Amino acid sequence: MSKEITPIVVIAYNRPKSLSRILRSISLAKYNTNDIPLIISIDFSDNNKDVLQIAKDFNWRYGEKIINYNPKNLGLRKHVLQCGDIALKYGSVILLEDDLYVSPNFYQFTEQSLTFCIDQANIGGISLYNHKYNVHKGINFSPIEDGYDNWYFQFASSWGQAWTKDQWLNFREWYETKGVLKAKDNIPDNVTSWSEKSWLKYFIVFLIEQNKYFLYPKIALSTNFSDTGTHAEYDSTSYQVPLLNAEYKNYNFSTIKESTSIYNSFYENINISKYLNIAETELTVNLNDYKINAKTKFLLTTKQLDFKIMSSFGRSLKPIEMNIINKIEGNEIFLYNLNETSINKFTDNKLKEIYYNLKIISFKNVKTLFFAQIKIKLFKYFNK
Repeated sequence: MSKEITPIVVIAYNRPKSLSRILRSISLAKYNTNDIPLIISIDFSDNNKDVLQIAKDFNWRYGEKIINYNPKNLGLRKHVLQCGDIALKYGSVILLEDDLYVSPNFYQFTEQSLTFCIDQANIGGISLYNHKYNVHKGINFSPIEDGYDNWYFQFASSWGQAWTKDQWLNFREWYETKGVLKAKDNIPDNVTSWSEKSWLKYFIVFLIEQNKYFLYPKIALSTNFSDTGTHAEYDSTSYQVPLLNAEYKNYNFSTIKESTSIYNSFYENINISKYLNIAETELTVNLNDYKINAKTKFLLTTKQLDFKIMSSFGRSLKPIEMNIINKIEGNEIFLYNLNETSINKFTDNKLKEIYYNLKIISFKNVKTLFFAQIKIKLFKYFNK
């Protein structure tokens, strides 16, 4: 039986510049075959003439080019779901929104990762993007380097992703049973509060409820231009990440059992309990101080609380959990016994927290940023 070929699906709307750029990056990537379907899926818009022409003119040298044009506007959520369903026909699928840019190695990575996760029931999908930013807190983020080329995150990707047929089908069956999502303790408020236009929040809740994870690369195979569009008021480089510039790479993937770089939807490493010799069911980890309701005996947090302190740690190493793993001395991270109260005396660590979460901070940088924002607002005001 011949190996199924994974199609590349580009999701487009009314951004001709964005579509040209993503198609160019796809054409520059490296492939091992010449029968890869490229599907350009365009949602209806009154301003789509240029987008359609770019799709028609694009020369795809590695297989069949298919243009799907929706005669009625679906909106982003329905459009992505429609494109994900392509996995049911081909056995797998790669989805790329039009404001992305891919590495020359993106297809090789996807093929290797799709093959790796075939028998891994707890993997719900594959990301090409690599998060470097905690979207809940607005701070820098990086996973632990554990020697493998991947890490795991209970947070689906929308900036370059792939699924096997079974992964997508599992989500689709779950999705059909859901109505409007409601806030729950185990789901970040930042996710459930997203617009109903978002398909992503449904997939994140699916991962949480089904105890599955997305496989993420340590070095990104896609990056995001955040062009002006449905979810972006103006162009931004905030979500740009370093992109792998290699044409070929053999990946060394960890299973979830092997990995120490596994994070829940709150960006908290789930393996910390073993470094504290505490059962996982008895510990709540809230190192990012983001609205986690602790219902366990022990709490690991940066918050200053009046409970018995079992251990304390400094906050110097990055990522933050490395301070616990390496037992860095200090009084900035606390392990509390929530069954025992205590009157604790603390020092104000707010300034140190700010310095820890920002790579560089100076008066000159702050002043430049402030006046740049004022200029942008004034320009928009006078050019309405």
